[in-house]
Amino acid sequence: PLSSMLRIYCLQQWYALSDPAMEESLYEIASMRRFAQINIDTVPDETTLLNFRHLLEKNQLTEALFHTINQYLAAKGLTLKQGTIVDATLINAPSSTKNAKGERDPDMHQTKKGNQWYFGMKAHIGVDSHSGLVHHVHTTPANTADVTEVDHLLHGNETDVFADAGYIGVHKRKEHENRDINWWIAMRPGKRKVLTQSADDRWVETVEKVKAKIRAKVEHPFRVIKQQFGFSKVRYKGLGKNTSQLYMLFALSNIWQARKTLLA
Repeated sequence: PLSSMLRIYCLQQWYALSDPAMEESLYEIASMRRFAQINIDTVPDETTLLNFRHLLEKNQLTEALFHTINQYLAAKGLTLKQGTIVDATLINAPSSTKNAKGERDPDMHQTKKGNQWYFGMKAHIGVDSHSGLVHHVHTTPANTADVTEVDHLLHGNETDVFADAGYIGVHKRKEHENRDINWWIAMRPGKRKVLTQSADDRWVETVEKVKAKIRAKVEHPFRVIKQQFGFSKVRYKGLGKNTSQLYMLFALSNIWQARKTLLA
C-alpha cells in the first residue's frame, strides 16, 4: 500500500538507509515492519523502493508533503509568521572523477569557507523565529552567495528578518525594495571585536546578543537533519533529487522539533 511505502520512505530518512539497506532492515527488524504496517511476506524489494522514490521526485510530492505538514503544524498554532530567520548550510558531494564520464556532478560546485574548500551544494532555509520550524527550502550550488537567495525564503507576511553577517546589504537588493521589513543582520565579527566599554557600545553589544539568541533557532533544523538523521552528504546526483530529499528531511525535522507539543 502507498501508506506503507511512505512510512518506509520516512524510515529511510530517519536512519539514512539506502534502498538495499532498507530492504534488509525490514527483514531483520520487527519494529520497522510494525511501523510500516507490513509483514515479513510483503517486504518490498529495493527496486520497488527505488520506483517509489522516483514517483515522489517526478511529481514533486515531497514538496507537497512539506507544505501539507506545515499547514497541519500551523493549524496547531505552532507558527506565528511574524519573523523569519534565514541561513544556509553546505552539504558535501563526492568530488571524485572516478566514474563513467570521468567528471564531477555538474550541478555541484566548489566554494571556500575560511581556509577550507568544499564541493557540493547549499541548502537555504527560512525558519519561523517563534517556533524554529522551517517554512521555506531552497537549494543552489555551493558557490552561490547566501544574500542573493533570501527572496526564496520569505513567505511575505514577515515584519522582521534575522540573519548572520553574511547577509549584510540584503535590504539594498532590488527584490526587497518594496518590503516593509525590519532587517536584523548581525554585525561583522571584526567590528564587534573593537567595541569599547562605552555606554553606546555596551548597548550595541546587548542588541547583538539578542539577535544571536533569536538567530540560533535556525541552526536546530540543520543539526536534526545532519546529526539526528545522518544527512552529512548528498546521496544522489544532481540538485533535483537531492532537493526532493531535503524537502522531506526538513518536513520530518519540523515534526521532530514539535513532537512534545504534538504529543501533549
